[in-house]
Amino acid sequence: MNRPTDPLIERIHDALPQTQCTRCGYPDCRAYAVAIASDQAGINQCPPGGQEGIARLAVITGRPQKPLNPDNGTEGPVRVAVIDEDWCIGCTLCQPVCPTDAIVGGNKLMHTVIEPHCTGCELCLPVCPVDCIQMETVSQSTGWAAWSDTQAQHARQRYARHQERLARAEEKTTERLINKAQTKLADLQAHSQITDPAELDRKKAVIEAALARAQARRARRPAGR
Repeated sequence: MNRPTDPLIERIHDALPQTQCTRCGYPDCRAYAVAIASDQAGINQCPPGGQEGIARLAVITGRPQKPLNPDNGTEGPVRVAVIDEDWCIGCTLCQPVCPTDAIVGGNKLMHTVIEPHCTGCELCLPVCPVDCIQMETVSQSTGWAAWSDTQAQHARQRYARHQERLARAEEKTTERLINKAQTKLADLQAHSQITDPAELDRKKAVIEAALARAQARRARRPAGR
């Protein structure tokens, strides 16, 4: 997806804690930065950044400081996810939602969280079918007093790699679907038990439509990906 490169967006993005927790109401920190820059969001919607984060954004945007919007949550200490390995069933549902790939483990194998990579986003909690993930507090202070610029930069880099990994996986899936559809279309009768010409035409139209959608997704990918 093509992203705006407005300097204001970049400055706002740099000032956010990069937890990618979505508590601001946007899918990630950069989306929130874009919304602030375009006056579609307030500067007081980021609980991990807390009041200090609001002060930083006020300086950048020239807007007045406000209290943190309670609809987005409350400022608190840094917490990290911990998996109860005795209860983990290895379903892997927590792995794709982790924005920094902090959860490791294979299918039907015990999972664990690499603490230095965890941002405390809590996105893994609702997807765990056995409620084996808990959050543990690892700081006494809150907001930017507990979360350093170094941690934010580390999380930002991890999130970028996470997005790249998902994009590569989506690309492989798309290519597999295109190849499968093209193979079937090349000799539809040989790949189907259907003998009725009208039904074969209908199935051909369905496959062609699916192929067109897959090719459109591939065409929308940015150049060089």
